[in-house]
Amino acid sequence: MSRPQSSQPPTEDPDFEISNRLLFRVFQTANLMHTQGTRFAADIGITTQQWSVLGALSRRQAKGGMTVGELSEYLLVSRQNLTGILNRLEAQGLTSRVADAADGRARRVVMTSAGRAIWPKLTQRIADFYTEALAGFSFDDRVSFLHYVDKLKKNLL
Repeated sequence: MSRPQSSQPPTEDPDFEISNRLLFRVFQTANLMHTQGTRFAADIGITTQQWSVLGALSRRQAKGGMTVGELSEYLLVSRQNLTGILNRLEAQGLTSRVADAADGRARRVVMTSAGRAIWPKLTQRIADFYTEALAGFSFDDRVSFLHYVDKLKKNLL
């Protein structure tokens, strides 16, 4: 959606200014979430990107694993970035790529028994992170925030 052209530079437009502040804060917050989230799982040796993959694979819908394409689409990351994360998870013995039962040529990423074994410990770290990150947010605040983040995500997609 484009906006009508204004005679003033965008940086002098109050709408641009508030949009710039808001989206820059979202960018800063995403960076902080990555840094602080990784700190919460450091003793397990997991980054936030790795925990997102393990979380995706731990869902009931992913019981049989997920293809790299499905994971990429679900996590909204490029296949190239996901490949590096998957390689590190495999090196740690937490995931593996196995032949698809229906199509032996296709590969599915699955959580290994070692991955399933650390998942409960990691889930506790994630819960601790959420508690700290959302301190002072009421349930209704979180529902409203989720609504606005979903609207932003939809616009970006």
